[in-house]
Amino acid sequence: MTAFRMPAEWSAHEACLMAWPVREDLWGSVLDDVKDEYAHVARAIAAFEPVTVVAPPGHGEEARARCGDGITVIELPQDDSWFRDSAPLFVLDGDGNRAGVDFRFNAWGGKHHPYDSDDRISALLLEHFGADRIASGMVLEGGAITVDGEGTLITTEQCLLHPNRNPGLTRDRIEDELKARLGVEKVIWLPYGGLLDTETDGHVDGVCAFAAPGTVVVSLPDDPDHPDHARMRANRAVLEATRDARGRRLEIIEVPQTAFADMPDGEVEVSYLNYYVANGGVVVPVAGVPQDEAALAVIASAHPGREVVPVRAVAIAHGGGGVHCITQQVPAAGTSA
Repeated sequence: MTAFRMPAEWSAHEACLMAWPVREDLWGSVLDDVKDEYAHVARAIAAFEPVTVVAPPGHGEEARARCGDGITVIELPQDDSWFRDSAPLFVLDGDGNRAGVDFRFNAWGGKHHPYDSDDRISALLLEHFGADRIASGMVLEGGAITVDGEGTLITTEQCLLHPNRNPGLTRDRIEDELKARLGVEKVIWLPYGGLLDTETDGHVDGVCAFAAPGTVVVSLPDDPDHPDHARMRANRAVLEATRDARGRRLEIIEVPQTAFADMPDGEVEVSYLNYYVANGGVVVPVAGVPQDEAALAVIASAHPGREVVPVRAVAIAHGGGGVHCITQQVPAAGTSA
């Protein structure tokens, strides 16, 4: 069997995939605002790499009008707009051949219905891109993992061991499936995602991200009253005590800043860690608060040589995510994993 591996997010991309938000029962009164934010994210990424926005049938013209020139829009059936979680996870073999792993999707433990179109969207996207499909019977969202492209994957126990995902699978069997489908050799289990992240049950992309082989960026709120103050320090302790698949100790870059913004029905947290690494750039969600500048500087230090671009993502945070949650990279074929 051909050995495939999921490349790191900073590897060369052919394109970025996004889905167009239309779900009124999720967004409610902020739907118009979130469309503006999605379009802004698409344009920011398009400055670095091609962007394809997938709209539900009948919504393509609106997506084209809002996103503007330079964005490709196609129409495919879908339920929601979080392609980090419902789109395929692309993998490469040693010769640069590209395939996509089609994990099952159950709307974060059945929180939103319907989700059958989102469970099928990976197969449609793989057909569109002419990539082979690798099927998995395990429920997994892309926001639940971060990889270094060299055999190491980080996830959270809070999410992957939640009984609403794969109640019939043990931790060992989940590890085995991650290794088999994504070509990883070591899984690092952090105990916690964000306490306030009840939508995804604690995805890792809100608290930790690989920035380079052997280097991780971690959320470490400096406010002792933040609900994750102690929890993120427990995560850090795990990272400090762990070596990666190559035997390296991890360099840890801390993001102590946190951002909260007011929305009509209450306060939301905008996660700086929920950023997207593009070809030559990093697109970072911000809240328009004083802490933004310092957080952007930390993220820039973790990704030297890349232009850091802030985008307002308060309405996206209201829906439960950030820039990383609404994007999915398509690695360039022809490059070895």
